[in-house]
Amino acid sequence: MQRRQLLAAAALPALPAFAAASTVRTRVETPLGPFVVEVDPAVAPVTVANYLAYVDRHLLDKAWVYRLVSLANQPQSAYKIEVVQWGLNLPDEAPPRLPAIAHETTRETGLRHRDGTLSMARGAPGTATAEFFICIGDQPELDYGGRRNPDGQGFAAFGQVVQGMEVVRALHGRAGPEQWLKTPIAIGPVRRV
Repeated sequence: MQRRQLLAAAALPALPAFAAASTVRTRVETPLGPFVVEVDPAVAPVTVANYLAYVDRHLLDKAWVYRLVSLANQPQSAYKIEVVQWGLNLPDEAPPRLPAIAHETTRETGLRHRDGTLSMARGAPGTATAEFFICIGDQPELDYGGRRNPDGQGFAAFGQVVQGMEVVRALHGRAGPEQWLKTPIAIGPVRRV
């Protein structure tokens, strides 16, 4: 692990002692209704700590659904996926972004990109910050060794939608011919429940 990644992970606030032994649920409000995700700090500690840092600091209260990837709007991709991408979608240097975190692969965590999985959006490994996506259907090409990302490292799955998947599907139903929304959908607040 690179020194920068270790320092970034260390900069995240420590989770309360009780959270290390139990799952945590957060409720995400959207114009179409709420959905609830469950994360487990014991399974993906770095990625969950990052997500909860954004939640607890209320930094996701003005987040956006800004990208809807459907089978129809990725004609050039050999490995098609379906996801709802949301988060802050800010330039890398823009506040209130926290430091990038180390990449926890699905090989390390044992998680898989299944229907309703919450995962980190990223460029290169170790660049994930405040952008997330939810899988619509099983997406094995996003796991470690999958072919969606040329580096083969996959994406860091770290949670699961446990309530309101119909809301996530309704958001995904707004996908058009372009993946990036011209008018992003405002969401928030995002709170622990």
